Amino acid sequence: MTETETESFLRDMVALEVEKITFSTPCGENIYKKSVIRRLNDGFQAEHFTEKQAFHENFPVCQLEEKLNALFPTLYRQAHFVTEKYFYDAKLSKKGKLLTNRTKNTSAPEKMNAHDRKKNYIIDAENLPPVFCELGVAGADGKILRAKFDKFRQICRFTELLNDVLKDEKKEELHLVDFGCGKSYLTFAMYYYLHELQHRDIQVTGLDLKTDVIQHCNELAEKLGYDRLKFERGDISTYEGTDVADMVVTLHACDLATDYALDKAVKWGARVILAVPCCQHELNRQIKCDPLKPVLKYGIIKERVAALLTDALRANLLEQQGYETQILEFIDMEHTPKNILIRAVKRNQKADQKESVRRQQIEASIRKCEAELRVSPTLGHLLDNQGKTE
Repeated sequence: MTETETESFLRDMVALEVEKITFSTPCGENIYKKSVIRRLNDGFQAEHFTEKQAFHENFPVCQLEEKLNALFPTLYRQAHFVTEKYFYDAKLSKKGKLLTNRTKNTSAPEKMNAHDRKKNYIIDAENLPPVFCELGVAGADGKILRAKFDKFRQICRFTELLNDVLKDEKKEELHLVDFGCGKSYLTFAMYYYLHELQHRDIQVTGLDLKTDVIQHCNELAEKLGYDRLKFERGDISTYEGTDVADMVVTLHACDLATDYALDKAVKWGARVILAVPCCQHELNRQIKCDPLKPVLKYGIIKERVAALLTDALRANLLEQQGYETQILEFIDMEHTPKNILIRAVKRNQKADQKESVRRQQIEASIRKCEAELRVSPTLGHLLDNQGKTE
């Protein structure tokens, strides 16, 4: 199907990292008078207004384009987009023609407040290097832009986790893979921290589906002189660009993409896995548990329970594969609803009888849980198939 002019415009807006969108002039069967979408840290919040009420909905970055297409021009004839540098206005004429206009955003970028500056961050917040300016996190003076402070806080949290899991790593050269890297804030931050600050010999590969994103990231890496950082276009499930990785990172890879990333990490024998899952729909479609019927009859409760169960089973499946696994809070819930991080570090346990029994016990408990819930997670099947081919 050919992409329409409106769909193409909305795709461009998503690529520009829009901060706020306001929809007006309702049409069709729209029950709302106005809708506003605001960027959180790693997601968005939509606010829909009637005459007397406002309804809120949080959703991840990967769903933004879908949400925009659902609202404009089906439910609204006008949309106003705010980015860091420009304002974009879109309007559908009476004849159905898309009219757009761009004006410069003359608002002076705000810097972070004094309260935030007093905190000690793993990366110096007072004098950020050029990479943070290129990523749009800092201004030309090396100071954090207020609108991007949540992103900087996320980068620091991620860097703290990196530092913790790699502090005892003695291997001279490390190969790191970032699945679903997107705009690659964390990929560049990871390279900067490990290579530029810690002077580690590393090779970092970022993978994403979007051609324009990959091209931009490769150009930026070249501009910064990051010659051990490369980006490739590809699907996680079919990626064969390497057969070894010391660490695999996958942040906000939607639904089954996280499972394919975890499977690759196990296949490659990665010592460290850091995963922040997103859009866990699979178990929500499968789960059927009679004792939980009174709870699961509420759609939003079922969705959240299924998401938590998905990640808990993923963590257990990694333990069954020989990893020491923890589930942590990545960043505060107020900044993003997708705040669970699975941290898995390969155990140094020898493959003896005791370890074999431990893994069998974990597998038995997983199977029992799956049977009770009547679910069959994709990661379990991938790991089972992997074991059969080895």
